[in-house]
Amino acid sequence: MNGTLHKAWGYQGDNMKLPVKDVEAAVPFYETVLGFHVLTRGTTPHKCAVLGRDDVQIGLVENGGDSTQDGCAFHVKHLKALFDEFRANGLQKEPSEFRVEQRDGVAWDVFYVVAPDGLCYWFGERQDPAA
Repeated sequence: MNGTLHKAWGYQGDNMKLPVKDVEAAVPFYETVLGFHVLTRGTTPHKCAVLGRDDVQIGLVENGGDSTQDGCAFHVKHLKALFDEFRANGLQKEPSEFRVEQRDGVAWDVFYVVAPDGLCYWFGERQDPAA
């Protein structure tokens, strides 16, 4: 069973304008570790790349924003499988870094990844209330 991304929300409101200093330097981590693929690249009005995986797209943009103050939340199916995939691809995290968070009265199993470009990503799977 593979882990999949189903929804994306940018912390600052737009998952298509995630700020990075250097798009070309940032992209390999997303491709190699997180399993994204470059869908398009552009230069107007800023250098950018649109990346896709499963049901989501994100945009990395050289727009002068502070990457350490932004990122994206992903709604995931099969979180443990996704985590295992990332680790097999070179992510340096331990399974003990999973936790449960409450969001709007709903429990989520989650883990975080901070990319080398400074963007922070929340990967969460809604807990089954019957479990």
